[in-house]
Amino acid sequence: MIPVTKSFIPPLSEYSKILSRAFDKEWLTNRGHLVEELESKISSLLALKNTNLICMNNGTTPLQIALKILGNEGEVITTPFSYVATTAAIVWENCNPVFVDIHPEYLTIDETKIEAAITPKTTCILATHVFGNPCNIEEIERIAKKHKLKVIYDAAHCFGVKYNGKSIFEYGDISTCSFHATKIFHTGEGGAIFCSDKDLYKKLYYSHNFGHDGEYEYHGLGINGKMSELNAAMGLTVLPYFKEIVSKRKCLVDCYNENLDTSFVKTIKLRPKIVWNFSYFPLLFNTPNDLQKVIKVLKNQKIFPRRYFYPSLNKLPYIDYNFLDNAENISNNVLCLPLYHSLEFSNVTEICNLINKK
Repeated sequence: MIPVTKSFIPPLSEYSKILSRAFDKEWLTNRGHLVEELESKISSLLALKNTNLICMNNGTTPLQIALKILGNEGEVITTPFSYVATTAAIVWENCNPVFVDIHPEYLTIDETKIEAAITPKTTCILATHVFGNPCNIEEIERIAKKHKLKVIYDAAHCFGVKYNGKSIFEYGDISTCSFHATKIFHTGEGGAIFCSDKDLYKKLYYSHNFGHDGEYEYHGLGINGKMSELNAAMGLTVLPYFKEIVSKRKCLVDCYNENLDTSFVKTIKLRPKIVWNFSYFPLLFNTPNDLQKVIKVLKNQKIFPRRYFYPSLNKLPYIDYNFLDNAENISNNVLCLPLYHSLEFSNVTEICNLINKK
């Protein structure tokens, strides 16, 4: 069987060695030494300059905290082409998602449609860097400054991505990332929030720890978003392999590109000035019928691609439906092929041959 993704599994002996440090200290959570070390090493690896990060228990909690602080229960302009957590977090924090259609090639929010969606109730723009492909950051920043809005980036797919020479996490008022087991860098379950403003960072920090200010005092409202030492140990074990993981995935993507017949499919268009992390390999089909034929052919051989992201989020049952042409069309026609570190090149050529003959 070939799934769409597999977790990178580091050597158990290496994980056990790092984890034993938490056991020796008998300190398993509440921001132990391993969490602090992971934050420091991530910052170093990504060459973060003026941006701080907080490791958290998953990738959704950072979105919720960001929206709790910046959303103010207002309207949040967002994308319908993302994982459901993006929209669910907006609704969960009593904000109102306002969907803007997506760019037909980059698949990110269409920045030319944002201003028309702004109202006196708008507080934030929450945009997703889709498949690690950045939004039009400069234009979103211009719009946000003009209308005095905050910008949150859902950068769940973006670990290791650089834009215009620096980490993608250094853009926006807040950026968030997922460290879920299926991501290119993972901690088993986890995530992080990134912020360059010191005052805002302080709010984010206490918000992820029940609002604590020391043992008995409180800065304000908070929840439990802390990462455990067990998850941090996994992250510290995986992190040294990150460059190797990206390199292998690049070779696999190159193999796909060299062997696929692209007369009836398109691959994602990457934005200029990007260093990509090869986090996904999406194909855009001409019709849903072509997509379904390929799914059937692959599943018959126990190969399981996935329809990221389907259906378009403007169709969620708790959302007032509004037709969005590009988002719905792309959602109906996009399919991600298997891509993970242990995938064999022979598997890729097999997949390509099956698709080419469909």
